[in-house]
Amino acid sequence: MKLVIQGKNIEITDAIREYVHQKIEKAVNHFQNLTTEVDVHLSVARNPRINPKQTAEVTIYVNGAVVRAEESSENLYASIDLVANKIARQLRKYKEKRHEQSHTPVKATEVLAQQPVAPTLINGDREPALPTEVVRMKYFAMPPMTVEEAQEQLELVDHDFYMFRNIETGEINVIYERNHGGYGVIQPRNGNGHTNGKFAQISHEGRSVGTSTR
Repeated sequence: MKLVIQGKNIEITDAIREYVHQKIEKAVNHFQNLTTEVDVHLSVARNPRINPKQTAEVTIYVNGAVVRAEESSENLYASIDLVANKIARQLRKYKEKRHEQSHTPVKATEVLAQQPVAPTLINGDREPALPTEVVRMKYFAMPPMTVEEAQEQLELVDHDFYMFRNIETGEINVIYERNHGGYGVIQPRNGNGHTNGKFAQISHEGRSVGTSTR
């Protein structure tokens, strides 16, 4: 298993490196047959007086999928403990879901009717704006997957949204957690004002329950 440790605004000392190896290797010990690479990113704020949080982020690549967890506290070692426990739970959840799927017969999925997308997702008088500085860039593989598979990935990466390549259309889609429950999928708009597929609302149990523009 390959384990990579990186730091931002912090020196990765031998003591920190040894502690990360001890905690993370213990967390993934029962899942080493699934794990190909573990990336650990440790960071502290530039001005601890303003933001005393010290963050530990772990990203694990397992059989083409990504499992991610992040925790922050005022003590780096405590953050490492918290994220190690969290990543172990995420891996257990991933393994259980894979086991369930391997023992569940495949069901045909119902195609939802195409619905128009709202002209804008910006409410009120707010103007969309980009950050003045790009503080971090991430690169990752984007194999084609179904909406249901993307939903599973969203639950594993500990984010509010997940970007994926839709296996049906070949286009980049975004699945996200809706404020009022369930999930939504954003797809690119064609020149005629319609999407190539469905803009679906998905329940937390993974069932398609209707279409929505959020």
